[in-house]
Amino acid sequence: MIEAFLVSLSTVSIAEMGDRTQLLSLVLAAKFRKPWQITLGVLLATIANHAAAGLIGVWFGRVFTPTVVNLIVGLSLVAMAVWTLKPDTLESESVSGKSAFLATLAAFFIAEIGDKTQIATIALAAAYRSLFAVVAGTTLGMMAANIPVIFLGSGFASRLPLRQIHVAAATLFFVLGFVFLFRAFWH
Repeated sequence: MIEAFLVSLSTVSIAEMGDRTQLLSLVLAAKFRKPWQITLGVLLATIANHAAAGLIGVWFGRVFTPTVVNLIVGLSLVAMAVWTLKPDTLESESVSGKSAFLATLAAFFIAEIGDKTQIATIALAAAYRSLFAVVAGTTLGMMAANIPVIFLGSGFASRLPLRQIHVAAATLFFVLGFVFLFRAFWH
């Protein structure tokens, strides 16, 4: 269980650097200037999104044999490694709404659908079959990456070496992917 938590935490916190949802946090922080409401919106949207993804992953892990799960998770993580090397952008920087909390909750939940971190949550929950450990880890990883951006804004974000962070995240995804592929073929 601790392995599931730590792998989930580290994978998402690194993968989230420069991700579109982190960029969204920056836009929301600049627009509303209400960091506590934005943080709460990010937290609740992440819990809801990752809990749903985790449930899908746990179901997936129970339906298929460990070999099939390891193979699919391994291939998914390798694909995510490649995806991580392509920097995300926000398609629209306009965020409407008067409530920073509600705007963040809705925008963040929607932006997270189909995102790398949601797919990682599905894959990790399938592999570890520990819903609580995976969702707690991915949620804390998401918060660790977004809270500094929300509170410190663009001054903080502009100083991050995003290219190196993307390469580190891709490397982590590749390594984890190959670990699961190894488990699939040499179990």
